[in-house]
Amino acid sequence: MPKADPALDIGGMEGPLGQRVYVTLRDAILDMSLAPGTVLRKGALCEQLGVSRSPVAEALGRLSSDGLVDIIPQSATRVSRFSMTELREENFLREAVEVAAVARVAQIRTDAQLARLSRNLKLQGLLVEDGDFQGFFEADLEFHELILGFTGFPKVALVVGQMSFQLRRARMLILPEAGRPAETLDEHGAIMRAIEARDAEAARAAMSRHLRQLIHRIEPLELHHPEYFRPS
Repeated sequence: MPKADPALDIGGMEGPLGQRVYVTLRDAILDMSLAPGTVLRKGALCEQLGVSRSPVAEALGRLSSDGLVDIIPQSATRVSRFSMTELREENFLREAVEVAAVARVAQIRTDAQLARLSRNLKLQGLLVEDGDFQGFFEADLEFHELILGFTGFPKVALVVGQMSFQLRRARMLILPEAGRPAETLDEHGAIMRAIEARDAEAARAAMSRHLRQLIHRIEPLELHHPEYFRPS
């Protein structure tokens, strides 16, 4: 659940200052530490992060391009609220790419790649048993990133990540959900078995079924958390 006062810290990070501020704010928005509708004041951010206004302004500009903040000139900057239309669109785009990706991986995968997926799946099982939902969420992300990476196209994972920002933070509102991690584990297992069998069509079908479950679970959020959504 969203945290009331997230601790923003760029200490220990490497790279240009603007990049560090951007990543810190982006991650806080994605994990819902900065909830939809939160006002972001440049002065307060500068003080909390220990930086000047320039890197903060640069980071907020990038976050606006990502669709994660709304900058209203002469008014305020807020963490963007959800739009169900945008969430459905992101899920549509993600499905189109990941279904194509998993079919390709099923055809060209190596034994080493299959072993990495198997290790990830075993980790997911342990995390479900332990009730570690945050850990499971991260392992789930890695499972999909591995498949995208195994296509051999370096930009694919990057593109899917960038076009799934809204879905990723909406998912934080539905974790934990009784029984769903175990169901997700079963769905991932079906995907991996299809990849192992080099069955591209089965892989397509398994991935499509898996991804369509997400949007069905997200749709009720507009009723349960209206404060996080733009007016229809």
